[in-house]
Amino acid sequence: MAVYTPVSHQELSAFLVNFDIGKLLSYEGIEAGIENTNFFVNTTSGRYVLTLFEKYGREELTFYLDLMCHLSAANISVASPIVSNDGEVLGLLNNKPAALVTCLSGRTELKTTELHCSAIGRELARIHLVAVSFPQQHISDHGHEWRIETAQQILPDLDRQDAEFLRQEVVFQQSLITDGLPAGVIHADLFHDNALFEKGELSGVIDWYFACNDFWLYDLAVVVNDWCCQDDGALDEGKLMACLSAYHQVRPLSQRESECWPGLLRAAALRFWLSRLLDMLSPRSGEMVRQKDPNECRDKLQKRIHELGLIRSSWPVRL
Repeated sequence: MAVYTPVSHQELSAFLVNFDIGKLLSYEGIEAGIENTNFFVNTTSGRYVLTLFEKYGREELTFYLDLMCHLSAANISVASPIVSNDGEVLGLLNNKPAALVTCLSGRTELKTTELHCSAIGRELARIHLVAVSFPQQHISDHGHEWRIETAQQILPDLDRQDAEFLRQEVVFQQSLITDGLPAGVIHADLFHDNALFEKGELSGVIDWYFACNDFWLYDLAVVVNDWCCQDDGALDEGKLMACLSAYHQVRPLSQRESECWPGLLRAAALRFWLSRLLDMLSPRSGEMVRQKDPNECRDKLQKRIHELGLIRSSWPVRL
């Protein structure tokens, strides 16, 4: 989330006329995130989140918003899109597709604990199982092919050491065999700043605009690489085992998944190293735009290569 497209009070008031949510009282930009323009919106009937989509088409947005409705109906704690007086969940504001959703209670946690990791592991497994009945599909925009192509695109812009490391990782990723892994709808961006907690309990999972169809294990790897780390990016054994055990209790992990686990942890770290490098090399203009450090993900990728023993020993299934 960020603010790339400014919106005036008058423009927002005119947009909200299409919704039965009362009159606009105030609004403020949301700094967190990097893809879309977001505002907290306060009206006489409550608090909402407004998103202006900077690069998505209607077909993609229909997938995201319908998925949120599907998960919400199954008691997954996600924001619910607000339907307009015309029966639509997607409108147009300042020439950008826009959606209004409920604002969930709670706040993000700056640092994760084993309890947080257990809660998100359990909820992620629930999300995967509930989404099995979701009929729509969306191919990942940042899947294996994107990672390989983007790595080749970025190589000339890296220093010699990083370029050589990236070349070696591309060779490794191309050697991975992922046949037979269970797959379905995934969140694909479930960092700890995309989850809310209230009084120690998980109260919401937000920012579904990278959701797609991919391996469930990859989604778990994205979570682990962010939630289950020490300050230096190394895996924290207690957090890792808490997350994996909680996930496994809801959606049992398999032997086939254990074989691919180390490689997908590396794939998940590579994906965010590459996307952050792209953002750094081609920055987007806008208000309240925050760039994330690509070296954080590079360092995590390097650490995962050398943490194979811990990665194997923490797997919740004794094979």
